[in-house]
Amino acid sequence: MIRKLLIGVIGVSVLGLAACKGTMPTMGGSKGNTVTGAAAGESTEGKNEGLESCPAPLGTLAVFEDRTLPWWNVYSSRYPQLGSTIPVIRTMIQQSNCFVVVERGRAMQGMNTERELQKSGEMREGSNFGKGQMVAADYTMNPSIHFSEKGTGGLGGLVGGMFGGIAGGVAGGLKSNEASTTLLLVDNRSGVQISAAQGNAKNYDFNLLGGLFAGAAVGAGGFTDTPEGKIIAASFADSYNKMVSALRSYKAQTVKGGLGKGGQLKVGD
Repeated sequence: MIRKLLIGVIGVSVLGLAACKGTMPTMGGSKGNTVTGAAAGESTEGKNEGLESCPAPLGTLAVFEDRTLPWWNVYSSRYPQLGSTIPVIRTMIQQSNCFVVVERGRAMQGMNTERELQKSGEMREGSNFGKGQMVAADYTMNPSIHFSEKGTGGLGGLVGGMFGGIAGGVAGGLKSNEASTTLLLVDNRSGVQISAAQGNAKNYDFNLLGGLFAGAAVGAGGFTDTPEGKIIAASFADSYNKMVSALRSYKAQTVKGGLGKGGQLKVGD
């Protein structure tokens, strides 16, 4: 009797979750949604309340996505529909008010076009795109993705072993999606790495009919996976939250004699 009751409880619970198609991505071990909303200057609209923020910016920052590294080849080939990671990261940074974001990507072409038009004399009188107006980037942030996997785990085997085949079949459609990301922060004047942070995110998807009728001729069936982009965005938000927390107590590393002056690990003649 108890066994049947437990099976019923598990079945109802999984069915209830499955009706939502999947759980929302969670940043690390904390509660949180993915990156959302908008930013304008230091004002925000509809941002994730789980995102860390600063009372005042720490400096200006550019985001550089190194597409020569192996992670980009894997990411772009596996998820070509997602595109660059830069827009969501820049949105997150501006919403936090921890840095003022400056453009150093392809939009620089448009900025340079305006300057060329100024030089050509085609602009109206009073248009001012002269020299000495662009803001320097104090820091550069470099993102990378370590892994982003769909369906990395299921509960079918565990539940099936405990409560029987039907409950195991129901839970067999419950799959986890995970991502791990890193953000590096570099001082542009010295080239010194200021901060590094690794984050992760995880959620669960439900392919209920597939779990119940695996191997049967039911067609594709079930519910679709949660978009990978939400997991990656949540993982970057987790990385960023950890970085901001570390920067609050930032102390510059010092080397006796000065940075780049030979260091303390001396070698023989």
